[in-house]
Amino acid sequence: MTTTETWPLGMPELGAKAELSRTVGPDDIALFTELSGDRNPLHYDDAAAKSSRFGEIVVQGGVTSAILNAVVAEKLPGPGTVFLSVSWNFTAPTRPGDIITGQVEVTEVREDKPITKLKCTVVRGDGTVALEGTAVCFTMAMSDWKGPGDE
Repeated sequence: MTTTETWPLGMPELGAKAELSRTVGPDDIALFTELSGDRNPLHYDDAAAKSSRFGEIVVQGGVTSAILNAVVAEKLPGPGTVFLSVSWNFTAPTRPGDIITGQVEVTEVREDKPITKLKCTVVRGDGTVALEGTAVCFTMAMSDWKGPGDE
């Protein structure tokens, strides 16, 4: 199998971009807590959160960064893609009710292996950057996978 056959949506090009948006719901905190065990009072206790530098309840960083998992798996590089490494800085809090948009841009593509480097950003609906950084991804071939419309 050649490298170009590995990417179900085609080999990414330098500068290619993709994004997805979603509204952060109040149930996201509870769902992430169930998954991770993160019970930080900043996510649950109004008084504690108000006394913090955030001034209100904020969602866990994992909720904010999760939109990037969806972008790389669904859009770019696409199905079969996993993170090999990430380097992300959380630059502003995300709160229940915020609309967040995960954005990726291809900054490197290896010719010998299905590996891409991405610039990653999560932007709140008010234009504030909540997360920025980079990720290295590997896209694996999935010979039995049927894409939409291939059933």
